[in-house]
Amino acid sequence: MQEEKTIIRLVVWGIIVLIVVLAFWSSATIVGAGQQAVVTRLGAVRGDTLKSGFHFIAPFIDKSHIMDIREQKEQAEADSASKDLQDVKTTIALNYHLDGNRVNDLYREVGINYKERIIDPAIQESIKAATANFTAEELITRRPEVKEETKKVIAKRLGERFIIVDDLSIVNFSFSGDFSKAIEAKVTAQQKLLEAQYKLEQAQKDAEAIKAQAQALAENEKYVEWERLKVQREAIQKWNGTMPNVYGGGNFLFNIPVN
Repeated sequence: MQEEKTIIRLVVWGIIVLIVVLAFWSSATIVGAGQQAVVTRLGAVRGDTLKSGFHFIAPFIDKSHIMDIREQKEQAEADSASKDLQDVKTTIALNYHLDGNRVNDLYREVGINYKERIIDPAIQESIKAATANFTAEELITRRPEVKEETKKVIAKRLGERFIIVDDLSIVNFSFSGDFSKAIEAKVTAQQKLLEAQYKLEQAQKDAEAIKAQAQALAENEKYVEWERLKVQREAIQKWNGTMPNVYGGGNFLFNIPVN
């Protein structure tokens, strides 16, 4: 009998210890850096969230759901049509983060699958709405404006669902083969035109340089002639009108009378 009682006590204590361990395990929650935990009690969202750190929640009736509020990046493609009805495939990179003050609302309305349910559809619709306002050529030549328009549309859509857009980049535009060839030919023609204009400007600069050199040379020759005449004038002004009357040749000197 004594042995049976001992075994029963051990079993009871074992069950108690197991329940305590399970209760502790189910009530302990660790929230990492850059995260918040939404707590649901019997399926309903509690009013508060758990910040980074170690927390205890009510065992068996409370459950925590980790939500990452750090900046995240999503790259996606979307097929759309430009204003002039050209098919275009746009690749964008979106940087966003969850509104830390509204993660409860996000979980309550959307859940943890917000990327598939909210972000991906918003990207598709925003790209289509933005590219429809520009021709295919403008999508290339006015790329910063296309980026801002797309960012504005997607920021509005995601902001309504407690997701904040940090930045958006257009990675690439892809067009049909025929249109791409037409654009390439136009770009090549523009490059040749710019090259011809550059050569013409260089030729004009060279001509102006030659002209300037010729003018400088002519002015220099005039200056030399003016200096020569100046020396002559000074010599004439200094001459007293008397020719030299002594001529020397070899070892003899001759007096030459001069009137």
